[in-house]
Amino acid sequence: MIDLNKIQTAVENAYQAFSQESEGENANYIPFLANIDSKLAGLAVVTAQGDVISAGDAQYRFAIESISKVCTLALALEDFGAEEIQNKIGTSPTGLPFNSVMALELHGDKPLSPLVNAGAMSTTSIIKATSTEERWQRILSIQQKLAASNNISLSQELNQSEQTTNFHNRGIAWLLYSAGYLYCDTAETYDVYTRQCSTLITTIELATMGATIASGGINPMTKEHVLTPENCPKILAEMTMEGMYDSSGSWAYNVGLPSKSGVGGGILTVVPGVLAIAAFSPPLDSIGNSVRGQKMVASVANELGYNLYKCN
Repeated sequence: MIDLNKIQTAVENAYQAFSQESEGENANYIPFLANIDSKLAGLAVVTAQGDVISAGDAQYRFAIESISKVCTLALALEDFGAEEIQNKIGTSPTGLPFNSVMALELHGDKPLSPLVNAGAMSTTSIIKATSTEERWQRILSIQQKLAASNNISLSQELNQSEQTTNFHNRGIAWLLYSAGYLYCDTAETYDVYTRQCSTLITTIELATMGATIASGGINPMTKEHVLTPENCPKILAEMTMEGMYDSSGSWAYNVGLPSKSGVGGGILTVVPGVLAIAAFSPPLDSIGNSVRGQKMVASVANELGYNLYKCN
């Protein structure tokens, strides 16, 4: 049985201990993110039964950014199944930064992981759709269904900020196209990919997304079967291998839970079958992960004794 009092205490302890950390800087290469109040910090836990425990700025809407890759991967798995995604995109860690071009060069131009930029754009392009708008609406819809919230929507300001600075991603998209790993129009791919990263979400909604995956695809709030149960372990495996950028290995070693971060300051962590922990705070470390977010999530997981590799 889940002890909600223990979870409440763990959340409060983590927030009090780490929400005022002064290290890190906002992502300064995206103007919208550079201007977000760096003092913001939110923490939330949502259980597989739908219990919600939060602290701080857990209702503040922030940029989902790379955490959107989890949602798009989930949709692609629903569309095509695990084997097809493994063949057409790949499911292996690159060992290189999330926006690396070298990873493509070293692996015959195959993107390898849906949770790095190249693989994420390939994943966006493979979603079943007959138009740009249908592709976008299906991706937005899966974000909303996972989070049990129609309030998740595109920030026009953030999207414009990203669309005018995404030249590196455009270059990656053309490399993917030339290698045969884009499955729709190139401009459509980086347009929709940029949009999917430009939605705004709360920490509680993010934790609800994770709780849906933790529950085998059943949203604990709506009881909707959003994902096929067989696809959830595939998502969690990718989160473990690539979810925390270059820190994925050390995160697995020290925390031992599947997670995904975004340069908007969010972190999503899943305890399969039990609950999800989500955190938000804009200042990032040199790799692109929220400094406070990592410490808050790790603290909650440690205090509650959650670690996939724990042997007793």
